[in-house]
Amino acid sequence: MHIVVSIKQVPDSAQIRVHPVTNTIMRQGVPTIINPYDLFALEEALRLRDAYGGEVTVLTMGPPIAEDSLRKALGYGADRAVLLTDRYFAGSDTLATSFALSHAIAKIGETFGPPDVVFTGKQTIDGDTAQVGPGIAKRLDLVQLTYVAKIASIDLAAREITVERRCEGGTQKLKSSLPCLITMLEGTNEMRRGSIEDALCAARSRIVKWSAAEAGIEDLTKCGLRGSPTVVKRVFAPTARSEKAAQIDTAEKTLRDLADELIVAIFTRQPALEPELAFDGA
Repeated sequence: MHIVVSIKQVPDSAQIRVHPVTNTIMRQGVPTIINPYDLFALEEALRLRDAYGGEVTVLTMGPPIAEDSLRKALGYGADRAVLLTDRYFAGSDTLATSFALSHAIAKIGETFGPPDVVFTGKQTIDGDTAQVGPGIAKRLDLVQLTYVAKIASIDLAAREITVERRCEGGTQKLKSSLPCLITMLEGTNEMRRGSIEDALCAARSRIVKWSAAEAGIEDLTKCGLRGSPTVVKRVFAPTARSEKAAQIDTAEKTLRDLADELIVAIFTRQPALEPELAFDGA
């Protein structure tokens, strides 16, 4: 069984600042981490590998420094790491990113064997679009199973997988054919601690590095800024509210009393809501 996990190196969102004049994200001096959502995808891939055998290949697109995240993934137990890096990828939006990554996954399939499952996190913390995973699935003509909470079973002989995914109003249980692409939800598993042996292997491992040409990308107009129709007009930090939140004392009050007090407080602060929400009590 061959599993490919697409991860992204992102700036630690807890330490990101916005420039007060240019309104752009200040990345200088901000440490980078593996996108937290991608760790759930990586752990699920490692669990499937442990249960069914095979290999896990980790892929990322980014500058040479993104090699650090790949080595961390190898330290968790991944078998192979591929870095897609080229100046032509700079400034890629989700459309251009999915284009480049889909070519890299196809190249991985040609080089190391076709993947049975491609994993991504549900989204990234720096973009929050949740578009790259489905974009890859569309370009590679893979069945996409998004927002997956659990891998129920895999039948390699029948080439079928059964998953549980969260949806509005409940949970769906879906059966699909392999190969497929899965975007994993957060909180679905707990990332393992890498062994000392894995850490030593990660430090010695050779990272496979591909340029655009080496990944089989011929049309460079679909990469980077030229292939990105999305334009970010402005990035800004929301201004802090001057008005403080009101607190309702709950001591020795019934739920009905609390509900009445809350409604009165809401209508006092937002009087325009009362006529809009008025109803006939009869």
